[in-house]
Amino acid sequence: MIKRLYLYSLLLALLTSFTACQQNQAEPTPVVAETAKDPYVSSQLLLSVPLSTLKPLLTAQGFGTYSDQVKYGVSVYKMVYTTSYQGKEIKASGLVCIPVGITTPAPVISAQHGTIFAHREAPTASTDVSGFELLAAAGYITFMPDYIGFGESKNVFHPYYDQKHSALAVVDMLKAGRSFYKEQNLTTNNKLFLVGYSEGGYVTMAAQKEIETNPAHGLKVTASAAGAGGYDLTAMLSDVTSGQPYSFPAYLAYILQAYNYTNDWKRPLSELFQEPYASRLPGLFNGSNRAGDINNQLHPDPATLFAPAFFNGLKDANKEQVFKQALQDNSLTDWAPQSPTRLYHGTADMIVPYSNSEKTFAALKARGAKNITFTPIPGGAHNTSFETMLEDIIPWMQSFK
Repeated sequence: MIKRLYLYSLLLALLTSFTACQQNQAEPTPVVAETAKDPYVSSQLLLSVPLSTLKPLLTAQGFGTYSDQVKYGVSVYKMVYTTSYQGKEIKASGLVCIPVGITTPAPVISAQHGTIFAHREAPTASTDVSGFELLAAAGYITFMPDYIGFGESKNVFHPYYDQKHSALAVVDMLKAGRSFYKEQNLTTNNKLFLVGYSEGGYVTMAAQKEIETNPAHGLKVTASAAGAGGYDLTAMLSDVTSGQPYSFPAYLAYILQAYNYTNDWKRPLSELFQEPYASRLPGLFNGSNRAGDINNQLHPDPATLFAPAFFNGLKDANKEQVFKQALQDNSLTDWAPQSPTRLYHGTADMIVPYSNSEKTFAALKARGAKNITFTPIPGGAHNTSFETMLEDIIPWMQSFK
């Protein structure tokens, strides 16, 4: 389960060799309640690998240590569903990975991926992996939303770090799962887990907040685990205006453009960014470039990247109030998680500061969260801490069985 890149690559290698085999199981018991409108649209099988093939492959490739986690074959589906963007119904998509041959009611996981830029990096389009897919082999029905702005909704600029749209992309996919379960003759139990890292950590907490504060969704979170998300966006702004360079300027350009589009501010990019960066951004964020391609074309010093008047406004407590209020509104520090919650963060993270999770944890505790823990990962960088988090949460989730 831990050597995620290699294990799932084995599944992908079998894409042209195996076809679907629908399972004849008991009538489904949905994990979500009836809703006024069913958001489910369709599903398409992408890959199916039986356990009899999967286990020998793992052993042959030197991953026999983890074979005790693999109890089922895996079928991977693309699911299309409806959600909302700027108050209008749109189609969205994601992957659903199911344990083949499971005969007992299965728990459900929604696993949220980290920041992506290129359309080909979305779960339904990518041959890379997040590390969550093989949870299905351990007996979990696993959802992986593309997010708005990718997959079926790639014509929309991704609403990056937007609380409402992040939450609904997850919640509406889970609600659409009800019809998917019926189609596949799947039975679910009452266990629902939320897991995510980086942007996925933020999306996980946004979805958890939406579920716990809006009973009309008919969902109940069993437990939630979030790693290295920028939950406190006002604290992130303080880091940006501190005068220190930022090694990942693509993130700064991403969130500012996203807020401009999502909130329909219609501010010219030249009002927000200096040249030549303002003119470069439309081509850089056209859905074809990955993070490194974008970073190489932007300046790491926010004072050089942003337009002077805008950057000075960020530092002035009386200016850029609309943008600052949007950051406050989309921060996830103003509620108290009710279900068991774990936060993780590497202490050497240079992209999302470790202090962001520290402050968020303290804020949630102060709001009354009682069943929440924070696990520092000593020396962990942003791109190395996920595996440590995954090692810890797998047995934790299994304990709820």
